[in-house]
Amino acid sequence: MGKPTGFLEYPRQTGPELPPRQRLQNFREFHLPLSPADQARQAARCMDCGVPFCQAGQTMAGMTTGCPLHNLIPETNDLVWRGALPGAWQRLQSKNCLPEFTGRVCPALCEAACTCAKDGEAVCTKENERAIAEYAFANGLVDAAPPPVRTGKTVAVVGSGPAGLAAAWLLNRRGHSVTVYEKADRPGGLLRYGIPNMKLDKAVVDRRIAAMEHAGVQFCCNTDVGRSRPAAELLERYDRVLLACGAGRPRDLAVPGREAKGIWFAVDFLGAVTKALLDSNYEKPPYELAKGKRVLVVGGGDTGNDCIGTVLRLGAKSVTQLEMMPAPPAARTAANPWPEWPRVAKTDYGQQEAIELFGKDPRLYQATVSRFEADKKGRVCAAVVQRLAPHKDPATGRTVMQPVPGQEETLKADLVLIAAGFTGCEPYLPAALGAPLTKRGVLETQGEGYATALPRVFAAGDARRGPSLVVWAIAEGTGAARAIDASLMGYSNL
Repeated sequence: MGKPTGFLEYPRQTGPELPPRQRLQNFREFHLPLSPADQARQAARCMDCGVPFCQAGQTMAGMTTGCPLHNLIPETNDLVWRGALPGAWQRLQSKNCLPEFTGRVCPALCEAACTCAKDGEAVCTKENERAIAEYAFANGLVDAAPPPVRTGKTVAVVGSGPAGLAAAWLLNRRGHSVTVYEKADRPGGLLRYGIPNMKLDKAVVDRRIAAMEHAGVQFCCNTDVGRSRPAAELLERYDRVLLACGAGRPRDLAVPGREAKGIWFAVDFLGAVTKALLDSNYEKPPYELAKGKRVLVVGGGDTGNDCIGTVLRLGAKSVTQLEMMPAPPAARTAANPWPEWPRVAKTDYGQQEAIELFGKDPRLYQATVSRFEADKKGRVCAAVVQRLAPHKDPATGRTVMQPVPGQEETLKADLVLIAAGFTGCEPYLPAALGAPLTKRGVLETQGEGYATALPRVFAAGDARRGPSLVVWAIAEGTGAARAIDASLMGYSNL
């Protein structure tokens, strides 16, 4: 390593963030980059520890620790420290074909497994990755040239989220002719319509789409395969079909009053906000959706936090977030040692903003909705919240949350956003193809591979793995591209 003692000399430093009240004025990204010199010093903190858990991507205690893409993290960090960013880009993109996204929205599984994190603070690998990617785009290092030779093989990719984009990028570079089908009006999948702009600027998505189009990938938007376009047509027209259509069936709340107006699935709401911003070139935020309203967010994950940040930018009067599980501990417990993923309390940007505006944490733990109440016009006006307590299931040993008798309260709410996760694929496309689903509601593939039971049809991303992270979707798309390439050519050099 260029700086063997860097982790002893330099404290962890992340890029600055705009203050909450300032960033709430718009939907722009608010996490700013470090200077090149400061970024190099952060890369110098990498220990060259000998066993890079950061790039292992292995399962421990049921969760992934380290990068699922197996990024060459110590090598890349060393090159950033030396100022050799072109070389750092070559190392990075050899494993991760979409690092501009993971450098922004990944929860940094690599940092959780960093050896520096065992007794101190992790290396800022995620920010290093973003800095490398931005340097590459700014300096023309992203190879968007069409492949010099075409194989004559054709591939259809259904879905333009991170799994579909990763597969399409790699298969096109291999020389196959790739067409991506997207049911929305713009490509990007959840990168476009599931992640708010302040977390992932859509110009970053547009930049990658433009590079792919320049390289020869074709995008067909407003095309809902299995509905507006027959699924069987793809099998007739293309040599291979990849289903990267996500696991977008949201988990609902089966409670009385659910039919009231003003109750949204979270991703539908986030998508509507983003579409309004894009359609107006960011000049007309849809304030009418949340301005002056008391908002209830049901679900404590990243999507729930994104909902908080979004409604605050739209002028919500108040916001409460329900989380079924108990509050996590402030630090690792003995049952959660390094390098496992740390199951500790985290206050994300939306929650930070709510605390700044309202003076309190918006989260209400060990609580769920037992029923909704509506006004005379049929609009939601309140939610009855049931308190929960953890109990051990004697049959499985797992912790389950059970209602506490007599502990209910009524919360006024004019807007409810359900961010309770997803339950699997939308069923119409698999049904149209006759593709079997697993008990988890995702596409069934052969063994650990990506081929489905249908000849020439493959699956990847959330559609195969189940609801997961962007970094896992890219890893899935990469693996599927390799499998498709090998099935077409007899081998793969991807």
